[in-house]
Amino acid sequence: MTERPPLGVRALDTLFRATPAMSVARMSEQRLRRVQGATIPSRGPANLLLGRPRRGVRISTRTFPASHGELPLRLYVPQRATVSPRPVVLHLHGGGFVLGSARQGDWLCSAVADELDAVVVAVDYRLAPTHRFPAALEDCYEALLWTTEHADALGADPARLGLMGDSAGGNLAAVLALRARDEDGPQVRHQALLYPATDLTESLREHASYVGNRGIVLSNDDLEIFYGHYLPEGVDPTDWRLSPVLARDLSGLPPAVVVVAGLDPLHDSGVRYAEALVAAGTPARVEEFHLMPHGFLSFPYLARSARDAAAAVVADQRRHLCDEAADEVSGRR
Repeated sequence: MTERPPLGVRALDTLFRATPAMSVARMSEQRLRRVQGATIPSRGPANLLLGRPRRGVRISTRTFPASHGELPLRLYVPQRATVSPRPVVLHLHGGGFVLGSARQGDWLCSAVADELDAVVVAVDYRLAPTHRFPAALEDCYEALLWTTEHADALGADPARLGLMGDSAGGNLAAVLALRARDEDGPQVRHQALLYPATDLTESLREHASYVGNRGIVLSNDDLEIFYGHYLPEGVDPTDWRLSPVLARDLSGLPPAVVVVAGLDPLHDSGVRYAEALVAAGTPARVEEFHLMPHGFLSFPYLARSARDAAAAVVADQRRHLCDEAADEVSGRR
């Protein structure tokens, strides 16, 4: 017998099914453009759905000069005083490479900033289909370089650098860790991958979680549309920059915590990536929330397990960004 989702998840499912703007598969091209151009209000009903930012965390916006032009960032900094530089976490939002913004991560990013006592930098990377692969990846890597180079000005320690991303952002975070390793880039000490998309090939359709998807929050049709918008015609989806689980070498990467949701078509994608990391000698742990849907950390009031998942992420970040070993490395640099 299939276990029934909690009441809040059922309410979320009802909301998504009743609102065409919540499903990319049901959007016209005109509606998609409008949704991409919309700004989420900082107050009011949006906070009831997405969660209120944590008090005591200052949220600000700025831009930096990326290669294509000014790229927006959203910064989360604890207001309490500190005597030493804080860890810094680069966050990459979800939305299938097509939707979303840094603003939608206010609840999670402010919670990480508060609980970890860290600076969190969130990136508003360019979206498909106007900007297809590798635009988002290039934006995020440039943001990683900028964050490292400007860590001192942010009150952060570049030697205690973490990545965090959900869904498409989890894909980008995983790829950034690989790229930083291979290109002698910033030394990333931890990666938090929240229900990440790690395999954009046809193999995804063979995953049990895809085959048995109940369509709560994210349908298989949505996935197909997202990937169709992101991948340029003729690109090889086995490219590790698209499907990091297929990277030739997954060793020597930063430790990872991988959050997966049992009602998510990408559940197996996250588990398989964690297994591949461990097989390559990279420490990884899976945090499983079996009655949660895809994206549940974006809806903390309806998806009650969001708080437990956020706590698990922060606990793992603290082990690798705030423990004595991390402090010793910071002192040597």
